[in-house]
Amino acid sequence: MESIKILAIESSCDETSASIIVDGKILSNVICTQTIHEKYGGVIPESASRLHIKNILPVVEEAFLLAGIQKKQLNAVAYTQSPGLIGSLLVGSCFAKSLAQALKIPTIAVNHMEAHVLANLIEDPKPQFPFLCLTVSGGHTQIVICRSPLSQEIIGTTIDDAAGEAFDKAAKMLGLPYPGGPLVDKFAKLGNP
Repeated sequence: MESIKILAIESSCDETSASIIVDGKILSNVICTQTIHEKYGGVIPESASRLHIKNILPVVEEAFLLAGIQKKQLNAVAYTQSPGLIGSLLVGSCFAKSLAQALKIPTIAVNHMEAHVLANLIEDPKPQFPFLCLTVSGGHTQIVICRSPLSQEIIGTTIDDAAGEAFDKAAKMLGLPYPGGPLVDKFAKLGNP
């Protein structure tokens, strides 16, 4: 049986990422982080989408190089469909759809918050279904019940800022550089409870 080879593209916010996955194993994972947002204290959506345009081809090419496979060997191209910054998402989805159309292979649209939950299935030990998952990313905080890989239900979420946004805002008020969330977490571990 032939191996299943997928190019996965992530562009929901300010990082351009490409991975090559063969039969469920990650052969390469290339991430280009946009540092320009540091001087503004947060992500500027227009700048983020323009930098995705600049970064996507070199990131994808490096992913192929590191994985040691060629585009013509792909079976599908996966991309982040939502949620995220619309301009950033459009860059990744347009690139993925164009490449897939040129290669005459299917695309796989991915909800990146659902992917966060399913990331728990990558390494052992894997959780048993059903399981409860707390997802805390930059723009989302959710409690999700996962009944199967294709059955997820959000049972709780924030009603205003996500935890990541709150960390970044607190860090900015404390005069810490962006992104401040990881620094708040680091300094909190050094504190006296």
